Amino acid sequence: MKKSFVSASAIAAGVLLITSMIMWSGTASAHCDTLDGPVIQDARKALEANDITPILKWVKHKDEKQVRAAFAKALNAKGKKNTDAAENQFFATLVKIHRAGEGAPFTGLKPAGEIEPAIAEADKALVNGSSDALVKLVTDDVAAGIQKRYEHAAATYKHKDESVEQGREFVEAYVEYTHYVERLHLDATGKGAHDEHAEVSKHPSAKRSTSAVHKHGN
Repeated sequence: MKKSFVSASAIAAGVLLITSMIMWSGTASAHCDTLDGPVIQDARKALEANDITPILKWVKHKDEKQVRAAFAKALNAKGKKNTDAAENQFFATLVKIHRAGEGAPFTGLKPAGEIEPAIAEADKALVNGSSDALVKLVTDDVAAGIQKRYEHAAATYKHKDESVEQGREFVEAYVEYTHYVERLHLDATGKGAHDEHAEVSKHPSAKRSTSAVHKHGN
C-alpha cells in the first residue's frame, strides 16, 4: 500500500467523519460547559440584550421555566456588586440543564480554552461558512493515524512466521491497525455501535454473525 493511497483513503473517511464529530451528542457536546463554549456565548448575548430567546434553544421545553427564573435573577443583579456571581450562577444553571437534557453529567464550568481542537475548528467552520480548515485538520490526523499503524503492521508482517514471539508481535500490531481502520470507517459511513445494535434487533441472525467475527479475533 502506498502512502499516497493511504492519504487519499483517509481524506475520504475524514470528510464523512466530520458529520459524526459535530453532532450534539452527550459526549461531543462536552465543550458546552466551557466559558467560551457556544451555550455561554449565547447566554452572554442574551444578558446584554435583555432577551432570553437566544438561549432557549439549548434546553428542553420542560426546562424553560427554570431557565427563565435563573435568567431573571441574573438580569436583576446587573450593575450591582454581585453581578459576576449572579451571572456565573446563571451560566452554571443553564449548562447543567442543557447537559442533563443531553443525558450528560455536569461537573462544573470549565475555563476558556479547554475545547478540543477539532471541536473548536468545527465551531469556527460554522461561523466562517467554510469547512476547509476543519477537513484538513481531521484528515491530516486520520492519515497520520492510519500510516503509523500500517507501517508497524507492515514491518512485523515480514517476520511473522519466523518465530512465535515475532508472530505474536505481528498479531498485536495487526489487531490495532485493523481495529483503528474499522472504527474510522464505521463512523464515516454511519454504521457505528448504535446502528449495529439496531440491525441486530431487526435481524437476529446478524448477532450470530457478529459474534463469530469477534471469536475469530478481529
